[in-house]
Amino acid sequence: MVMRRIVRTVIFIHSALLGVMACGRPQSEVDESQRFRVALLTPGPISDKSWNASAYEGLLRIRDSLGAEISHIQTKTPAEFEENFRQYGAQAYDLVIGHGFEFQDAAQRVGPEFPKTIYVTTGGTGTGPNIAALSFAFDEPSFLAGIAAGSVSKSGVLGVIGGTELPPVKSSFEAFTAGARSVNPGTRVLTAYIGSWDDAGAGKEQALAHLSRGADVLFQNADAAGLGVIQAVREAKGAWVVGSNADQNGVAPSVTLGSVVIDIPHALLLVGRDVKAGTFKPRILRFDSASDVARWVPNPAISTLPPARVALIDSTRRLMIAGQFPAKRLKP
Repeated sequence: MVMRRIVRTVIFIHSALLGVMACGRPQSEVDESQRFRVALLTPGPISDKSWNASAYEGLLRIRDSLGAEISHIQTKTPAEFEENFRQYGAQAYDLVIGHGFEFQDAAQRVGPEFPKTIYVTTGGTGTGPNIAALSFAFDEPSFLAGIAAGSVSKSGVLGVIGGTELPPVKSSFEAFTAGARSVNPGTRVLTAYIGSWDDAGAGKEQALAHLSRGADVLFQNADAAGLGVIQAVREAKGAWVVGSNADQNGVAPSVTLGSVVIDIPHALLLVGRDVKAGTFKPRILRFDSASDVARWVPNPAISTLPPARVALIDSTRRLMIAGQFPAKRLKP
């Protein structure tokens, strides 16, 4: 009897050990296979309350909604774009986002080296087997912002200020000009690029230059440098500013007409869901007024626009959503 008990005990212990070994190793392998890792590269600080802050918010949504492990790096030069793309690829990240038109060349160079990693840039047209580009119809809400600006301007002079002359920024300024001239054909628009996305001092200086030349509405698309533009308008008398990328109406509510908003967090979350599910197809993904990712958000704290112009903006947006607004009208 004693011997039988000993044998049964030995068999039980042996079986238990085998069970632990059998369950333990595959469990770690399952956990590893289920990890979803997403990285974000931004060209400027995420404290800009604009372009980069919106992307970081999108990264946090991916973390919270999809349970992703996330990483963020601020990069400044093309060499850093490529270096960090390569680093995340080597670490087998599932999704790497380069936030801006300027990242597309680096994605084209690095993407083929890491075919299991999806590279996405927010801007541009570069695609590949594992490379996609998000295209935002920034020009559509910019046209609506132009209608608003042209409607409140007393001088007939507007100003636009960008960080650098990237194609999406330039096209949005053209649409803003076209919108203003659609309600006031004689509108003059002053254009400047300050050569920086994070120098608020330079943004303020350029804003003051525009204001001194008679501009009474400024549209800025300059990320952190744009905060300097907003500050200059806040300190001026009788001038307005238009926010960009994120809803900046609350930054200076007494002088902000509205914001040209790109709902980047929503767009990035949509991409993240498909990548995690394994259903993402690399291509150019366009987000426009119909998707509600690109939209004009008037400042609810003010009521400066005449009701007829508010109605015009609403009817024009409905045409854009229906795909009935001619693209040629977005050019001045």
